[in-house]
Amino acid sequence: MPNFINPNWDVLIAGGGPAGFFAAIRCAELNPNLRVLIIEKSSQTLGKVLISGGGRCNVTHACFDPAQLIHFYPRGGNELRGAFTRFQPADTVKWFEEHGVRLKTESDNRMFPVTDDSNTIANCLREAAKKAGVQVLLGTTLQRVEKNSSGRFKFELRKDAEVLFIQTKKLLIATGSDPKTREIVKSLGHSIEEPVPSLFTFNIKDKRIDGLAGVSVENVTLKMDSVTTRGPLLITHWGLSGPAVLRCSAWGARILFDKKYASRLTVNWLGDYKLDSALEVLQRSKEWHENARKKIATNSAFSQIPIRLWKQLTDFIGDKNWADSSKAELRKLAGELTEGEFMIQGKGQFKEEFVTCGGVKLKEVDFKTMQSRLVEGLFFAGEVLDIDGITGGFNFQSSWTTGWLAGSEMGSG
Repeated sequence: MPNFINPNWDVLIAGGGPAGFFAAIRCAELNPNLRVLIIEKSSQTLGKVLISGGGRCNVTHACFDPAQLIHFYPRGGNELRGAFTRFQPADTVKWFEEHGVRLKTESDNRMFPVTDDSNTIANCLREAAKKAGVQVLLGTTLQRVEKNSSGRFKFELRKDAEVLFIQTKKLLIATGSDPKTREIVKSLGHSIEEPVPSLFTFNIKDKRIDGLAGVSVENVTLKMDSVTTRGPLLITHWGLSGPAVLRCSAWGARILFDKKYASRLTVNWLGDYKLDSALEVLQRSKEWHENARKKIATNSAFSQIPIRLWKQLTDFIGDKNWADSSKAELRKLAGELTEGEFMIQGKGQFKEEFVTCGGVKLKEVDFKTMQSRLVEGLFFAGEVLDIDGITGGFNFQSSWTTGWLAGSEMGSG
């Protein structure tokens, strides 16, 4: 049997993504004598790295305070706080620089390779793994795992039409959100939070935003059930998108799933304004003598509201001048601007992102080492865990961190 399918290994890593590679490299660099194998079900490794960020790879985010960093994670933030004190974005930047890749920070604090090419990151990881002696087996799926009386993990693998049987001392599961893996994790005694979509846009049909695709508002506040988010908002052909919506979908992922993606959404187009403070501005606009003969629909009282949107939000007033508006109309307009109610009627997708919430329950994992609290020698890293971040490099960072911690522990023993 060729060496790359040797039946006996020290460390087997299921999943050739960012977490799996980072763990394998760290483990093998710490202990070059270990036999480390990555198995990957697809025909190439690091597929998600290659497509992320529009092919540029959003490696991490320039937030270097763990206490602040955890606020970008709808699930897993508390568990990651300690983990980030051991390996955080600053360490990620340093690691890639030491392996020949420089990163740059963009205006929104997302970090990319200076080449703007995700192949730079993928090739770096592949080369580092190869240099460390890590073996990689492609087109291979994990079929069954059990732990024998000697404490070793026994695997049944399928590669093409061939069935392989191998053993390892330590096992890291870093497969992301994969149904087959979830069943294997359950068979080893772990519990799973069932995955549901996160980071998606809202399908909304409403005459107030009809025909406004491409119009954006820089700072809005959204409320959906118990979730409140703020940030830029973009009107699309199918409804609403932009950072504020994506954050709302992330923190409200399970709520929206339970409601079958039908829920009431309150939009404050003015961000921080309350109804009364918005009404004061509207009344001043009415009283300003230069506005008396100007049409409400074509003269916005708030510069942050694009005129096309303003025109549709004021449609109920009709073709009136400011001087002719009633107090009741202005109060209704203030409510429309600060407490506008829309109905979410389904979810859309967000570009090439495939983020879910759900996975291995976090209380069953030691976040100092990423080792299972239930099964000795079993480790988890990346999106197989019930951890997810918003867009901006946060999901990759949790993969780098959990992979590095798992690799550190597996390589130290």
